[in-house]
Amino acid sequence: MGLLLEQLWLLVVALAVALVAAALILMKKLSCVAFLSATKIPDSYWHKEKNFFLNAADKKETLPTIHDSPTKQLSVVVPSYNEEKRLPLMMDEALEYLEMRQKQDPTFTYEVIVVDDGSKDQTSQIALNYCQKYGNDKVRVITMVKNRGKGGAIKMGVFTSRGKKILMADADGATKFADIEKLEKGLRNLQPWPDQMAIACGSRAHLEKESIAQRSYFRTLLMHGFHFLVWFLCVKEIRDTQCGFKLLTREAALLTFSNLHIERWAFDVELLYIAQFFKIPIAEIAVNWTEIEGLKLFYDL
Repeated sequence: MGLLLEQLWLLVVALAVALVAAALILMKKLSCVAFLSATKIPDSYWHKEKNFFLNAADKKETLPTIHDSPTKQLSVVVPSYNEEKRLPLMMDEALEYLEMRQKQDPTFTYEVIVVDDGSKDQTSQIALNYCQKYGNDKVRVITMVKNRGKGGAIKMGVFTSRGKKILMADADGATKFADIEKLEKGLRNLQPWPDQMAIACGSRAHLEKESIAQRSYFRTLLMHGFHFLVWFLCVKEIRDTQCGFKLLTREAALLTFSNLHIERWAFDVELLYIAQFFKIPIAEIAVNWTEIEGLKLFYDL
């Protein structure tokens, strides 16, 4: 029985790796044509019910757009799907840090954009509590009409952001939020930025040995298989493409996300592939990361 289960697991892993390989090969062949043809935000992306957000008084306000001039130093985009349990810890940590930083430097301005990706729980209501506490100017909640996937949720947040720099941050709070300073330093080290474009990616690659020791043989095999395929077919310069902690200049975010087509799992790979195609400088920065209970496979990864 044990041998049979092991064989079944190997078959599942082999099929999964084969599917990922096929998807990445197809993406590599088609993405040049696809993203070069997407020179602006497609009109079809916008739904009439997505042109507003709910403020603290539960009233609709028109959303800004990334095409507007920035009015904040930092936008934090938090994609959230059924995150009523994990979101509060992340928001508490992030807002405590951001408020402290603003007190130390009154010129520092920020906004946190929580994008509820069609959740079936109370994610939006939890996020609106922070909107009421900190005000609409600092916390906004966008509730998607239907689930689009993590990439689609981040895309929505990016397109409605007001910051000179835009941070992607997962709702589980797995990355220590203060590590944004490491990403900011990474961006500065890339200067001068061509056309004001640069990206700093948080990375867990330095934790790989420790994580392997805690994973099963099959998960480790799948991980290495995916990483090899990403390296071989798409992104060679970044060891950890999937970390959800990424900082982009506004110009880099506009160009890459306007050309992004994958909205679900592995959208990060296409995002970085597009960045490399356009020769946007990318820094990979080690960050503190803790595995949080409640992982949603193919959404958090």
